[in-house]
Amino acid sequence: MYAIAGATGRVGSVTAQILLNAGVDVRVLVRRKSDAEAWETQGAETRITSLEDQAVLSDALDDVAGFFVLLPFDLSADNLGAHADALIASITGAVAAQQVPHVVLLSSGGADLAEGTGPITGLHRLELALLATGTTATALRPGHFQEKVTDVIDVARSSGIYPVFAASADVPLSMVAPRDLGAVAAQMLLSPPARSEAIDIIGPSYTERNVATMLGECLGRELHVAMMPEEAWADALIDAGFRPHIAASLAELYRASEQGLLAPRGDRSIRVETSIDVTLDRLLAPRAE
Repeated sequence: MYAIAGATGRVGSVTAQILLNAGVDVRVLVRRKSDAEAWETQGAETRITSLEDQAVLSDALDDVAGFFVLLPFDLSADNLGAHADALIASITGAVAAQQVPHVVLLSSGGADLAEGTGPITGLHRLELALLATGTTATALRPGHFQEKVTDVIDVARSSGIYPVFAASADVPLSMVAPRDLGAVAAQMLLSPPARSEAIDIIGPSYTERNVATMLGECLGRELHVAMMPEEAWADALIDAGFRPHIAASLAELYRASEQGLLAPRGDRSIRVETSIDVTLDRLLAPRAE
């Protein structure tokens, strides 16, 4: 039996689906009964639970061979650090209580660093806390997600502007598709390693200018790449609707990327191949209907 958190998300849903297709028992952890029904029709066991509720989560992890988990970034949290720490305590407490033998964590590049990476600092603490439980912890560390482009699609469509929060739009960056991450997570669960490790997930490389060009082709209009100066990052995010402390955390994340702090430094790496044009086609297909 494998327990999958985040099964309604872009990565966890792929992980759960691959495991079901492989014919193994899957327990999907969801927050709402409406989310459970679709999985139940596919043969998955479901549990209504929250990562914040250690007692309920612990019950959901009973007798599992592996657990896929992530650390949600809650935009409604008044204190990001305290919220992350509460989740970490609940997750690791449940893992320890049930002596879960293997945990696959959706982590991030930069999670080896204790500070200076915005919301990724919570993943640093979760990686360490999982190791302290005695479980075999597999931390998957991608760099940039291809689907981060969803943050700018509406702006690009309406204004023809592709904003870039960096000093240059011409630096190649590894960009990973969530479906590739889900596939790697499923592979790790089915074939657990002998020891804990951090695995860098390396996707195809694109510059932000490349992405702007491809997105413009999909939208049928030329996009102007607009460079946002570092001193304007936080204010621009606030103008976009983010609360000030969330904007500050995200600005720190962008700064960390700029400084190379999200670069691969894991124990080994896995290369994945889904190209961003495939991701763009999928993201924009519903709008074209």
